[in-house]
Amino acid sequence: EEKTEIEATALGVPTQLLETCHSHVLSIEEFLPDCNPNITSDAKVGIHQLAGAARAAYQTVLVNSPPDDEKERLKKLLREIQFVEMKLLGLEEE
Repeated sequence: EEKTEIEATALGVPTQLLETCHSHVLSIEEFLPDCNPNITSDAKVGIHQLAGAARAAYQTVLVNSPPDDEKERLKKLLREIQFVEMKLLGLEEE
């Protein structure tokens, strides 16, 4: 029972971190049009930092062998983060 609890925590913590990063990336993206022009670049850098943290969290999730449906759900969140990053960089696909 203790081992199961430890495994759940080992998977839950990085999963929650990825979800939180995703949420904050979307919040910053939504904020950008109203952002003070003097700090726009800071907000964009924040998105890139959160994206890196989300990718690192996903790597930790993989070590803990999540079910396939959970992996797919988290990959979807990562793709959404990636799309925001690509837009910021002008690299989005047409």
